[in-house]
Formats: sequence, C-alpha cells, structure tokens
Amino acid sequence: MASNSNAPAEAAPPEEAAKIPILVIDDDQDMCELVEAGLAPQGFDVEWCTRAAEGLDLLAERDFKLVLTDLQLVEASGLDVCKRVHEIRPDVPTIVMTAFGNMEAAIDALRAGAHDFINKPFDFDTLSHTMRRAVRHQWLQDEVKRLTGVVRHASGAGDLVGESTAIRRVFDLVHRVSDTDASVLLTGESGTGKELVARALHTESSRASRPFQALNCAAVPASLLESELFGHIEGAFTDAKATRKGLFEQADGGTVLLDEIAEMPLDMQPKLLRVLQEKKVRPLGGHREVPFDTRIIAATNRDLEAEVEQGRFREDLYYRLNVIQIHVPPLRARGNDILLLAQHFLERSAARLGKPVKAISAEAAQKLVDYDWPGNVRQLENSIERAITLTRFDHLTVDDLPERVRKFDASPAHVIDLELEHMMTLEQLERRYIERVLKASAGNKTQAAKVLGVDRRTLYRKLERYESG
Repeated sequence: MASNSNAPAEAAPPEEAAKIPILVIDDDQDMCELVEAGLAPQGFDVEWCTRAAEGLDLLAERDFKLVLTDLQLVEASGLDVCKRVHEIRPDVPTIVMTAFGNMEAAIDALRAGAHDFINKPFDFDTLSHTMRRAVRHQWLQDEVKRLTGVVRHASGAGDLVGESTAIRRVFDLVHRVSDTDASVLLTGESGTGKELVARALHTESSRASRPFQALNCAAVPASLLESELFGHIEGAFTDAKATRKGLFEQADGGTVLLDEIAEMPLDMQPKLLRVLQEKKVRPLGGHREVPFDTRIIAATNRDLEAEVEQGRFREDLYYRLNVIQIHVPPLRARGNDILLLAQHFLERSAARLGKPVKAISAEAAQKLVDYDWPGNVRQLENSIERAITLTRFDHLTVDDLPERVRKFDASPAHVIDLELEHMMTLEQLERRYIERVLKASAGNKTQAAKVLGVDRRTLYRKLERYESG
C-alpha cells in the first residue's frame, strides 16, 4: 500500500501559513513603508529595502515567497531585478509595479520573468489578490513537480495512494488489522475507493496468495444472489446445468468483499448471518454443509445504523460485519491528494494510451483543487483519462478538463449544474459547507461557529461525528 513513508513531506499550501514572507524593492522609502502598512494586515510578512543589490542579497538569505519590485529604480531597472530573481530563485514569482505603466512595459516585464504587472497607485485588496494568486500559482507548479516524484516513489496496492492525514488514518488501520481474521466494514461515499482498501487488506495479509473475490450485492438479482454466494449443485434449479461453487468456497483461504451490503434483500440476511457464524455453507440443492476459511469484508455507502433503525438491515448481521470499521474519506477531505492522484492517473493513462503527456499545468491543477469531486476518486480518474485523450500538448491544460470542472463555482454551497448521480444529500451539503467555512477561517473553530450561526459545542459535535465516519 502506498503510504509513502519515505516520500517527501506533504507541502502546505501558502494560504495555510500564518504570514506569507515577501520582499519589496523600491528606492522610495515612503512607498516601501506604505506597502508594508497596507499588506501586513492582509497576511503578509513584509521585508523591504531601497537598493536592488541589497534586495538580491536578502533573497539569497531568506525564504521569500514573492518579490514585489518597482520598475524604475536608481541603481538598476525592475526588469534587471526580474531577470536576476529568475536566475537566482526561479521558484519565487516577481510582480513589477510602476507609475508609468503601459503595454510595452508590461510585455518587457513578463519577458524578463515577471509573473504579473501592476500600476501605481493601486488598491491594496487588488494587490493582495494578485500576490496571493502568484504565490498560489508558483506553489501549484512546485507541488505538481513534487508529486510526480511522490507517485514514482509510491509502491503498493494499485491506486491506493495518498499522503493526507485523512488517508493516512486509513493506511494505519489497514496495517493494524490486515493480518487478522476480524470482519471489516468499509464505509464511505461512492467512488472513494472502498474496493481498493479491501484489496489492500487482502494483499497485506497472510491470505495474499489465496483468491480475492468481490460481489456487488446490488448488481445481482435477488433470485440469483443465494446461488452466487453459496453455490449450487447440478439440477438445483432450471438453469443449473452443472455444479458450481459459491463465492465463499471459491475464495477459500482468501478474502470475500461484499460490496453494497446494504442492498442485500432482507430475506437473504439471516442466511448470510448463519453462514458467517458457522463458517459452513450449504449449496442450493445440496444435502451437506461445506466448511470454508474466508475473511469477510463488507462495504457500503449507506448509513447501516440508520438502516437497522428503519428495519431494513438486521442488527445481528450488522454487528457481525462491523467488528472493525474503516471509513474511507471523500476526495474533498484529502487535500493535496487530489493532485497526487491526478498525477498518478495521468502517468498510468498516458502510458496506456501511448501519449507523451507528462505534467499538469498550474492553472489546470488549480481547477482540480477547487472542484468538489462529488464522484470522488472514480470521477477524478475518468476526468484525467478524458483530458489525456483530448490534449494536444505534453501537459494538461484547463481546456482539456471536463466542462463541469472548468466552470465550477467554488462558492460553499454550489449544488447546481450537477448530474443527478452527483447530487448530494442535505447532510453532505451541510458537511461540505462547514468544511469550507473552517478552511476560510484557517481552522479557527470559534470564528467558524460565528459564521455558521451555531455555538462552539454544536460545531464540535458535528466535527466529531464527521471524524468518526
């Protein structure tokens, strides 16, 4: 399983920093002090100097995230500063400011390596937005490069890769319980990768050399489900032309995944419970019970406790299956894993399709990070494969992404323009909104509670419920 314990550490996005360190170069000290006073309250740690040479020395000493330089300097032009910054620290974006702005100057600045160009006098909100966008753009470029290395470093069970805190909890539980015979219940939204987790539990166990069998309980007609699970002998029913082993016998010594277990018909549930308790199965039409040694994993995107309360799922079967519960988090809760998985799918799809696509542009990466991914990992994989198929370049651009990703409005409660299969429940909508408010308030729960209009205890209870899955 790709837990990436030796991989580079997960990089934090710039907006999570308490202050973003920037360097301002302007030979007008009053302007430097004005910029510091205007940007400090906006979340920037401003250091300034009035000489270009001093500024370049500082750049070599401190980890600045951005350089803001005047175009007209006494000792050197801002264009020269841009060129030197680009040579010394190509990872640091530069924004040029001038009171003599024109299109020719803007083009010259961009050719010199500047990220952007802003005219004096400027509004500090606009300047702050421009700077944050530049820092974010650079971070995304660096992150895509870093994650390329992480993907190549990763090894293990298929697509089960990630480095976020949320997925590391899953990795930890898999490591701890994989080599036991305890039944596991996997919970989580559709498309999160529950089958991949089941396969990881199997491949990390002593049963790895034996079969792994998966059955989607919702995909098999109720009339055939018993035969699929328990098998049948020749002549047991009209179409039983030959004796056939059921899933539990086929996977003897290995693992069985019962996917979408909540969809199992109520009249089948006591039969399954008996089989799980006794570890013996009687094929349809047979007269003797056959013992089997199979580890059982069940998966569902439904709330099984609620199903039990509503009388749609047997309580005794629920507790038999739910010895260990592993909640597989939605993609939106996995942070930078979106880009890590995107790069993983890119490399795999490019190799399969024979296309020389190697990277994702920073602009496309931003769209991927902004999007809510209601279809989770499965939707991301499909989107990347589509983009690889359509792109005309050696990297993915915004234009290669599906329309719903390109045009997604990242406002907290965006639910329109989604296909029916990607519509969310009210509980999911509430959870997503709370997550976005927490992100906007930099994790400050007191501030988030005020925005949400609830007291802190209510917010804490909701977060605890989300955490427990």
